[in-house]
Order: sequence, then C-alpha cells, then structure tokens
Amino acid sequence: MRQIIIGLLFAFLWASAAVATKYGIHSADPFILANIRFLLAGGAMLFYTYAIKREALPKGKEWLHLLIFGLMNTTIYLGCFVLSMKSVSAGIGSLSTATSPLFIMMISAVWLKRPLRWYEICGVILGLTGVALATYPLLQDSHATLKGVLILMGGMVSVSVATVYYARVKWTLPNIAINAWQVFLGGFLLLPVTCFTGNFSDSHFDLQFWLAIGWLAIPVSIIALQLWFYLVRKDAVKASLWLFLCPVFGFMLSSLLLHEPLSWYTLAGTLLVIGGLYLAQREKFAGGA
Repeated sequence: MRQIIIGLLFAFLWASAAVATKYGIHSADPFILANIRFLLAGGAMLFYTYAIKREALPKGKEWLHLLIFGLMNTTIYLGCFVLSMKSVSAGIGSLSTATSPLFIMMISAVWLKRPLRWYEICGVILGLTGVALATYPLLQDSHATLKGVLILMGGMVSVSVATVYYARVKWTLPNIAINAWQVFLGGFLLLPVTCFTGNFSDSHFDLQFWLAIGWLAIPVSIIALQLWFYLVRKDAVKASLWLFLCPVFGFMLSSLLLHEPLSWYTLAGTLLVIGGLYLAQREKFAGGA
C-alpha cells in the first residue's frame, strides 16, 4: 500500500510540472523561470546534503560526471521543456514524459551495440504515433506548434541520453547529492543563455510567478525526484509502470486548471503511448512479475 501511495504521488507531482510551468511563463521568460527554479532547488538540496546530512563532497572524475549529467538532464532537457511550453499544451508536455523509456531503450541498444527486438521497434512506433495523434488536433487550433513539439522531443532525447549515462557511471555519492549537484550545475550552465537571451523587461515577478517557482522547485524538483529514486531502488521495473499514469494526470490537470481541450484524439494517443511503452518493455515486466 505504501508503494502504491508513493507511486500515485510521484505520477501526480511529475505530471503537474507542465501545468506549473504554463502558469510561470505567463509572468516571466521561460529561461528566467527555469534558471531561478534550478538554482533555488539545487541550492536547497545542497544545503540539506552538506549542512544537515554532512555527506562527503564529490571527488575527481565525479565532478565531470555531474557536469555532464547536469548538462543533459537539467540544462538541455528542462531548458527545452520550459521553452516548448510557450507553444505546446501542458497535456502534450506530460504525455511526452511517458516516451522517455522508449528513447532510453533505443539509445541503450545503440550504446551497447545490440539489435532492437521486433516488439521494441513496434513499441517505439506505437508510442511516437500516439504523440502525433494526440498532438494533431492541437496543431489545428493553436494549442501546439510543430516547432514546439520538435523542441520538446529534443529535450526527451537529451534526458534519455542522460539516463543511460547515469546508469553507466559507478556513483559513490548518495542520490540526494547527485540530484542536488546535477540540478544546481544544470542551472549554472543555463545562466549564460538566460543572461543573453532572457526577456527581462517583460518579466513580472508577481505572486503567480513565485507560486509556480515554489511548486516546481519543491514538490517537483525535490519531492518527486526523491520519490522516483525510492521507487527505482525498490523495483526498477515496477517503478516505470508509474510513468503510465503521468499522461493521465497531465491531461486531467491541464483540462481542469488550464481549460485545454480533450478529445478522442487525446484518449487514443494516450492509449497508444501507454501500449507502446508496455509492448517495448514487455520482457522486463514479464521478468519482474
């Protein structure tokens, strides 16, 4: 029962990121929103890790690993995500997160130089078809643009590469320290982009902005990620099942809070993504049962 509650809470919080981002970018430039979020969340976790938990600092090559991981997992992925929210619905943003395991599977196959199995290829085709189907009507009524979808997918490729890279590194640091450093360093690497391209003159640091920052920094960047690490430690295969719920919660929240349209395309696309995700990983699920 405890793992079910934790899994549901993770899926809800993770899906809520797109809606909170939508609210935040109504007040400020996307990169300004992202940078403040990363530095606040990373700084808070670093304070907890070293001032309270008294963990050891990274050593030697660990700094390079953290820098690379932070660049791909935070700077590029979440930078693309927040930028895409200017021209893509929050529901599609949540749906995209469920495609990450499909990209991870393909990148792992290339990395390990193994051929993809037929059901993995079919799963990827189903998943990408589902995203296209759910996005199609939104392209017609200005709730999404092709450019925004491509930026979003570019971010998903980056986070998938980051996940494979993370799995290949022999970490000695605790998860809280890895998460703290990758978020903080990711924000630091994004600073030059924000300083040179951010629209400061039209940004308003009002209550809506700070509420969005607070939600993205604490429930999403800190709590949701720690819940994910907990689920993965318990059972990595079963943990990935909770990603199935992210699009469901995402479309529910975007419809209720942002009044984004839902249609049969939305339902069919979501089912295709979930079906593709399950089919592509059926061997894992069968082995973990």
